[in-house]
Amino acid sequence: MLVDFRPDARLRSGNPVDFAGLVGPVVEALRADTAGPAADLSRVRLVCDWVQYRDNFRDVVDVRPILGPTPAGSPPAGGGAVGAGTESVEIAVDVRRGGEVDLEQLTAERLAPAGGQRVLLEDWHPGAEGLIWGFNALYWSALALWEKSTGRGYEQALPGGESDARNRAASRELVGQLFAVWDRLADSGALPEELYVLELGVGNGGQAKVFLDEFRAADLAHGREYYRRLHYLMCDYSQHVLDLARETVAEHLEHVSSFALDATRPTTSLGFLRYKIFLVYISNVYDNLPTDEVAQLAGRTYRVQTRGLPARRGSRRARRVRPGCPGRAAGAGPQAASARPGGAGRCAARTVQRRRGRGPVLAAHLGGAETRGTLRATGRAGPLPARAVGEREMLRPLLESGADLRMHVSNGAVASFVDSLRLLHPFGRLICHDIFVTDAQGYRTSFRGPGKYDGSVVNWVNGSLLAHVGRRHGFDVHYAPFAHRGGGHIVTMTAQVRE
Repeated sequence: MLVDFRPDARLRSGNPVDFAGLVGPVVEALRADTAGPAADLSRVRLVCDWVQYRDNFRDVVDVRPILGPTPAGSPPAGGGAVGAGTESVEIAVDVRRGGEVDLEQLTAERLAPAGGQRVLLEDWHPGAEGLIWGFNALYWSALALWEKSTGRGYEQALPGGESDARNRAASRELVGQLFAVWDRLADSGALPEELYVLELGVGNGGQAKVFLDEFRAADLAHGREYYRRLHYLMCDYSQHVLDLARETVAEHLEHVSSFALDATRPTTSLGFLRYKIFLVYISNVYDNLPTDEVAQLAGRTYRVQTRGLPARRGSRRARRVRPGCPGRAAGAGPQAASARPGGAGRCAARTVQRRRGRGPVLAAHLGGAETRGTLRATGRAGPLPARAVGEREMLRPLLESGADLRMHVSNGAVASFVDSLRLLHPFGRLICHDIFVTDAQGYRTSFRGPGKYDGSVVNWVNGSLLAHVGRRHGFDVHYAPFAHRGGGHIVTMTAQVRE
């Protein structure tokens, strides 16, 4: 039996956690169990995390099968928590909430055959294809309804109630760096007439307003009329957000264009600007893009599969769920509610409309502070498909960097990053403020999501992987703590063409 207690620093903190009180009851439940792979303790991994997000998709105890290779032509293993095809099992415990429940009883319930018979909202999927991210997309497409129902703007859910992107000192520094590049190009006659700056994930326009104000003021003092030549491109997934942002930057509108686009494929809308943009600016976007997970366990690489289920088996809301309805609601969106009265439209309508003054049902599933969320996700480790040879090779340096680990692939962030690099001028830069794991060891010591900010989903971003991908595309990628506010987790990533 392998015990992996990841929040080890909390064993020696001023208020240390009770290791024996958290691990002992789980071991007792395992020792008493007599069915399936869990009965053989040599095939059990006990993993303890401190899940710092108060709103998250984890149960206090989760039983995760680790599947063996699937014979050719055979259907993938399914069934309950520990079923056919299971070679070993991982028991995951949330240490932060472990003292609030009877761990031995809860573990025994999860290990019992009935533990896998909870109401299932979807089949097994790689993480990025699951229901959680479908609802995340619905949240952004229905943001106006969410804000009207809850009575608060989405940005209030961020730590401190606003984004670090609004920091004036940071914008002033960024403008100064841009001017320095443009001055050198202008002196050599190589500066284009039109100067493009792109912001992905513009939010309510607060960052754009600060940047444009600082840019105009600096240009007046600088005297080269860069403001006259500036084209600021505001891009976001949500048209509602773009409409708010345009109101915020109203005094600069003659220099602003807006585009509703998928952040993972910006060149679909902006391909005509390939190699022309001097700054791609991104803040708190990558952590909100879909991601798969992979695991390296005992020398073998696995793809983590997930599926959603209600937090409490047998709850009134769980009993009302009809098979396929959540998935259809997430895919159809709120516009389907007015398209026809039944089917996916009815599911979507129930998802985004108010209920008894408690906000939209979407809030109940994804969980803001009002509802604490009823959507959970369970997982299992399945063999990495043979066709994923390229992915395996790209991840190998990280997966084989030490002890076993489970980490995000950051599919959405990688796709957005690579596509954005294609837009950069040879002297351009991509600047991103976000929560990055900049060393694979960070996945071995701390829980990195998914968690929730209000109705959206948040994951730490695999910065080590982005740096590796950037180097393969000819870019240097550097990370540094956000320089203009201390005490937070925000890191600044800078990518530019390798000299």
